[in-house]
Amino acid sequence: MPMEMGNVTTVQEFTLEGFPAIQHLGKVLFLVHLLAYLASIAGNAVIVTITCADSRLHTPMYFFLSTFSFFECCFTSAVIPKLLVILLLGKQTISFPACFIQAFVFVFLGAAGFLLIAVMSLDRYVAICKPLHYPTIMNLKTCFLLVTACFTLPFPLITGPLVKISQLSFCGPHVIPHFFCDLGPLIHLSCSDTRSVEMLAFVLALFILLTSLIITIIAYSNIVVTIMRLPSAKEQQKAFSTCSSHLIVLSLIYGSCVFIYVKPKQMNRLDSNREAALVNTVVTPLLNPVIYTLRNKQVHQALRETMCRMKYQDKKNHMALD
Repeated sequence: MPMEMGNVTTVQEFTLEGFPAIQHLGKVLFLVHLLAYLASIAGNAVIVTITCADSRLHTPMYFFLSTFSFFECCFTSAVIPKLLVILLLGKQTISFPACFIQAFVFVFLGAAGFLLIAVMSLDRYVAICKPLHYPTIMNLKTCFLLVTACFTLPFPLITGPLVKISQLSFCGPHVIPHFFCDLGPLIHLSCSDTRSVEMLAFVLALFILLTSLIITIIAYSNIVVTIMRLPSAKEQQKAFSTCSSHLIVLSLIYGSCVFIYVKPKQMNRLDSNREAALVNTVVTPLLNPVIYTLRNKQVHQALRETMCRMKYQDKKNHMALD
């Protein structure tokens, strides 16, 4: 709802456009996105639970993976519930403060996630390329420091630009051509001079994405070279199978985010940004539990044993009640 302030009309709430071209399929889209969201949350929650419950999974790799799974739960929960409300009930409005809170949480978790991907790539590089030094390098203290850095560094980087965007004048229209509040569409809606803010957002996205991407490429390049030196063709095939599935997910994540954020002018492709954003808010959080962990035999065994313990405990409780 616009509010008059002198001769200027200030927007007090925004309208999230969603997917107007297929709005008539609202109920079907709601069901698809609900199932994807629940499956993503369940898969990632299982990874976090079994990693905490099974002492054999108390290793740096699973520590990073469970942290990444927790991050994925938070990341999708910042966006998808509002999308579900839009699809089911048609409630597209979002208040000015709520919009900027959503934008901050989304960008903050996105930046932290990319830094965590870089850390996970480094962990695999040290484990595969320098196995003898792995326990010394990736000790508990180092793991905690790396994860803390991933969730600390983005805060000052993102807070400044977001505060600047929130201080822009929004005179209308108040319709955001997206299904959530993102920086690009918000900047586009402003009636202020946005050139400096737009360039700041571009540089920030470029810095975070390129830093993470370069570290990941260097790490996986060294991993591939090490795999090629393995004496057994069977070992090479197994290692390449694991790496290729990881790289597919990484290329989806990086590809969609580079398409959305690494361009100085956001307004030219705002409509196509919606479809690209679905990749890293719906598709990759759904694939990550399968690709990174649930294909792992060690995790399968831990999951089976955890379920057996739960059944045994449940049976023991029933016997005690009888």
